Amino acid sequence: MSAVVLPASVHSSAESLMTDAPRGPVRMRPARWKDVAFEHLTRLFALLVLAILAAILVALVLESRASLDKFGLAFLWHAEWDPVQERFGALVPIYGTVVTSLIAMLIGIPVSFGIALFLTELSPAWLKRPLGTAIELLAAIPSIIYGMWGLFVLAPLFQAHVQPALIESLFQGPPLGIGMLTAGLILSIMVIPFIAAVMRDVFDLVPALLKESAYGLGATTWEVVWKVVLPYTKVGVIGGIMLGLGRALGETMAVTFVIGNAHRLSASLMAPGNSIASALANEFTEAVGDVYFSALIELGLILFLITTVVLALAKLLLLRLALREGAPT
Repeated sequence: MSAVVLPASVHSSAESLMTDAPRGPVRMRPARWKDVAFEHLTRLFALLVLAILAAILVALVLESRASLDKFGLAFLWHAEWDPVQERFGALVPIYGTVVTSLIAMLIGIPVSFGIALFLTELSPAWLKRPLGTAIELLAAIPSIIYGMWGLFVLAPLFQAHVQPALIESLFQGPPLGIGMLTAGLILSIMVIPFIAAVMRDVFDLVPALLKESAYGLGATTWEVVWKVVLPYTKVGVIGGIMLGLGRALGETMAVTFVIGNAHRLSASLMAPGNSIASALANEFTEAVGDVYFSALIELGLILFLITTVVLALAKLLLLRLALREGAPT
């Protein structure tokens, strides 16, 4: 075979490239002032968020000093709430907050998951947009509207048709219509749009190739969701659940309308109760005296700490799931 002869111009071009190529390490161009300014500006915004959280915590602690000094840690497990005698305990509001939020999550998470799964995997194309818009509109309804609807529409129906059957089988107490169970149900309706919207968005981010590969191997829709979609989107799903839980823990007006606002500790979900947010909404403007005002501020501090603990536990759960990725089963 004859050798291929390259033109002289090609040889000269190659030699010039070799001679012009840098002989040492390539020096990076110094950052422009716009990049430096942008970096410092974004860092400032991040630190500003931390500063605001720290300022809120410090303000709550300082304003609740009178209650902390008088009651100490016993404030957490005492159920008495007597403004006349200035004897206060946070057990009833804490119990009501936790119970109503748990009821909301027990109802809201499965329903939200079903809505998101239907919209992303099972819904016909003509129904996706109207149904998705309807879910988003539920999130835009003000909380006071949910409270009024719960008090004037849902509570009478609950009292007449649902609570008598529940009393016979599961719970005890008079069918008042209002109470912690009704408040939890209202909260579940309020958190469903938030959780469902986040779940739907993260489910849509799953590459179609992954799902099509699973279907091609013979997987069912449930197997694709459980084995492909959920592992791929677990961070977003847990984030949506935490968003809904934060809304349930801090909701004020809707709970105030239907929870009953009674400082009584009862094991029955039918009985009226109280939550931290509803106690603050009802009594903050009527607080007379430093101890009464400080006790209400301490309730706000407890709610702040509860939310922080919940978010920290969610972060630990995500870290644990990340560590288990790739581990043999």
